[in-house]
Amino acid sequence: MQASPHPPVPAFGHDTPHKLLRQRCREWAAQPALRHKRRGIWSSVSWAQYYERARAVGLALDALGLRRGDAVAVLSENRPEWLYADMGVQCMGLLSVGIYPTSSPQQVLFILRDARVRVLFVENQEQYDKALAVRDQCPALERIVVTDLGGLRGLDDAMTIDFAGLMAQGEARAAREADVFERAIDAGRAEEIAFLVYTSGTTGAPKGAMIANRNLTFQISSVRQYLNLDPGDRTLSFLPLCHIAERMSTVFNPLAQGQIVHFPENAGTVFNDVREVAPHVIFGPPRFWEKLYSQVTLYLQDAIPLARRVYAHVLAEGSALAQARLDGAPVTGWRAQRYRMLQALALSNLRSFLGLQNLKTAMTGAAPVPPDLLRWYMAIGIDLLEAFGMTETCGFCTSMPPQRIRIGTAGVRCEGTEVRLGEQDEILVRGPNVFAGYWGLPEKTRETLDAEGWLHTGDCGSIDAEGYVAIRDRIKDIIITSGGKNITPSNIENLIKFSPYLSDAVVIGEGHHYLTCLVMLDLDNVAKFAQDRQVPYTDFASMTRAPEVVALVRQELERVNAKLARAEQIKDFRIIDQLLTAEDEELTPTMKLKRKVIASKYAEVIANMYPS
Repeated sequence: MQASPHPPVPAFGHDTPHKLLRQRCREWAAQPALRHKRRGIWSSVSWAQYYERARAVGLALDALGLRRGDAVAVLSENRPEWLYADMGVQCMGLLSVGIYPTSSPQQVLFILRDARVRVLFVENQEQYDKALAVRDQCPALERIVVTDLGGLRGLDDAMTIDFAGLMAQGEARAAREADVFERAIDAGRAEEIAFLVYTSGTTGAPKGAMIANRNLTFQISSVRQYLNLDPGDRTLSFLPLCHIAERMSTVFNPLAQGQIVHFPENAGTVFNDVREVAPHVIFGPPRFWEKLYSQVTLYLQDAIPLARRVYAHVLAEGSALAQARLDGAPVTGWRAQRYRMLQALALSNLRSFLGLQNLKTAMTGAAPVPPDLLRWYMAIGIDLLEAFGMTETCGFCTSMPPQRIRIGTAGVRCEGTEVRLGEQDEILVRGPNVFAGYWGLPEKTRETLDAEGWLHTGDCGSIDAEGYVAIRDRIKDIIITSGGKNITPSNIENLIKFSPYLSDAVVIGEGHHYLTCLVMLDLDNVAKFAQDRQVPYTDFASMTRAPEVVALVRQELERVNAKLARAEQIKDFRIIDQLLTAEDEELTPTMKLKRKVIASKYAEVIANMYPS
């Protein structure tokens, strides 16, 4: 493990997040901490109940013979039981490991073996079947805990226990030996590893990033730099909890400000749940915010002409005021007052339609953001703030100051950290948020963390005189054409993804004399386009081949090309004719196209765009 050059930063007086959890659960005992929607009904869990259930898990695992440093994994969609297991494990000084619920059995096998997992929590029969397929190859695995036994009634498996049964054992022990849990929390230290986050493995085997307690306490203490919430404010947990941003948002940020975390019924109900919950804070990747924008765009296509004219007028006025803010000359007086009235009359309904009427903080990151998307949200009265971070920085390391927004950047560094440029303009980060290294991979750790404690992010960019950090691209993804032009593909891809009809794109052109791209359609929006124009198709593949759809994509790319220099323009394209999901190798668990996998799998398709 790489030693940190920075002293630990306490979180509200505590050197581990688990001591702070204990304090908060006593301080806010009767207040709601979590809500989960089941069969259409929201049920609440208080802070006291949250602590009791985490304690029950921790004590039950201790009774199974697990000791400090042993690994426990969770393979589940987002739900309260994920947190009970995660925090119960961490409070006992065990090593928590999250596994994406979209992982294949082979991916599950790799993590179970690499982390030497002794107990695996699975959500349901689907995840249990993955564990069943690989457990004989996992010599350290001793027990599987199933949360939802639907489809597994009457299961006779000596290795398996249901979550409720495990909880009952822990609760019975808590009545006799609750002090075992308290002593385990007291024994926690800042340098201890709290959990592992496995990278997506797009360029090789996944690596387990070690997140230490000191990383977490620093980030918890820094929350108010980018969030301004009150106890009881609502948030929605919908990104995979294995992802560092969602782990921080759902598990650790509430320890700072006391927001109530809501868990959707399932991944398919997220946008409806946003409308129902009307959260006060949302962190979502650009694709989430693009989908909301697309909903408005398509809704207005069917609106009456008067509604479209009113929307266009208000949006134009909002865009002008937003640009004035960006230029450092905010509009005041009568014009600002008139816009507030227009907002109340028109845009308040729009924000309610999206579920954003209570929003205090809107944040995005994890991928580059189309500037036009940020401007659109500003025009409707929502400041969508960019941030930059990665697993190895335990979440955010830069964020946008709400009063000093600068589009095209990811904001300024977090207080207490350092950011500078290295060779090839690589972004380097140093501070208490920098992770402890890669699990069992000292050489990989030394490649990423240098002797002076600087984290080499692999991203290139710039830092201006006021400290704003702009991310250009991954260094390894920069395209050098046969004419020697250096192209940053993410900028072009961002412009493409702003289209409501295109959900993702990969720009191609390394060693060629012009650029092409592969695009992924937005199924819902293109299907509506086809239905409105009576375009015949039988399945997704046939939709991608329909002349009208191909023409639509060409039109969207021509719109993008008009904003680009000649060397950056897309000369040809192909539509990916497979409806991809997170289970497919082409996509990461967070639904981003894997550039190298796409380039390899579609090599023949790409070659056809470059005839000799």
